[in-house]
Amino acid sequence: MTFQNTREFARELDSKDTLNHYQEQFIFPKVNDKRVIYFTGNSLGLQPKRTKAYIDEVMNDWAELAVEGHFYAEKPWWDYQERFSEPLSKIVGALPSEVTVMNTLTVNLHLLMVSFYQPKGKRYKIICEEKAFPSDQYMFQSQVHFHGYKPEDAIVEIKRREGEHNIRLEDVLAKIEEVGDELALVLIGGVNYYTGQVFDIKTITAAGQKAGAKVGWDLAHAAGNIKLDLHGWNVDFAAWCSYKYMNSGPGNASGCFVHERHHNDPDLPRFAGWWGHNKERRFKMEPTFDPVHGADGWQISNLPVLSLAPYLASVEMFAEVGMDALIKKRDHITSYLEFILHEIDKEVESTFEIITPTNPEERASQLSVFLHGEGRALFDYLMKNGVITDWREPNVIRLAPVPLYCSYEDMYDFGQILKKGILGK
Repeated sequence: MTFQNTREFARELDSKDTLNHYQEQFIFPKVNDKRVIYFTGNSLGLQPKRTKAYIDEVMNDWAELAVEGHFYAEKPWWDYQERFSEPLSKIVGALPSEVTVMNTLTVNLHLLMVSFYQPKGKRYKIICEEKAFPSDQYMFQSQVHFHGYKPEDAIVEIKRREGEHNIRLEDVLAKIEEVGDELALVLIGGVNYYTGQVFDIKTITAAGQKAGAKVGWDLAHAAGNIKLDLHGWNVDFAAWCSYKYMNSGPGNASGCFVHERHHNDPDLPRFAGWWGHNKERRFKMEPTFDPVHGADGWQISNLPVLSLAPYLASVEMFAEVGMDALIKKRDHITSYLEFILHEIDKEVESTFEIITPTNPEERASQLSVFLHGEGRALFDYLMKNGVITDWREPNVIRLAPVPLYCSYEDMYDFGQILKKGILGK
């Protein structure tokens, strides 16, 4: 398709968009009494209108049933998390028994590392990407300290080549081969938070396991954003937050994946708790831990049902839409945003350098843009004029045209506001 930088063309694209009506199912902030253009769904998704009803249901059950809500609520609390199994498994490409929800992202990655980071002898090293999200970096450092190693010895970062913004797949594979029988774990972000680069999860997983390591993924920016096949790709474990592309609310519950081949391994260590105990025998208060079969066996504490309610609202929306439809629009609207940026670039003196890969297979719903010749003042102008975006030092803005609630006309309007912000200096 030949794109055009006109409002009429953008509206024509919206008229043909089968997901366009989903915008009306979200609540948008307003700036100057006008609905914002929202580009930060890669940080915190918008609130779906249906969410309140799910929370109110739990609040009403609590008011009317109190403790009996655990068993007699319309959605009983004691097995509330089981409602996620089917829809969440489809979002991440898993068997229903391989997924669960609990805690928050870094907590779950720590707990999963209890099982899957088991350094022994000379096999103690962790491979991660350079400039991983800081929480992951802190997690790696504290984990290797806990096991008695020094981070500078145990943590191996895959670096970008000089003058390049993204990590090459061949460099990941070469580093895995280089570390070889010293490698205990590969744990990388499925989508790099800064550049928006999507990693080849299938190929990297196979390479890490061939080297004798376990392979896990931080899918914070991937779940609900890219096509995943965690079971088919033989991933050992993964975790993700729910508040970015899945719109479950600030700091909300995390999802976990544990491949079924690990479910019945009695030698696999894990931190145990009451809620991961055999469901049918949980209230017998037995002294010895008997884990629930599947990923639910990694649960520890009674689940926060009030937090799970917004997440359930979201995954049920995803079940309606389907990942294939989301990805189809994601690719198209991201390409249109890329086109708009290039068109505005021709009309201003500043230069926009998109550091996200141009290959659709290596990117998702994010474009990270170096604003050469511009500074924080342009970001402030965008925010004051109803474009909610994300600033990263030194002069990068991250733009996430989330397909559920961003329109093609939003992309056009953004381009006009961006141009005005530069020319009006």
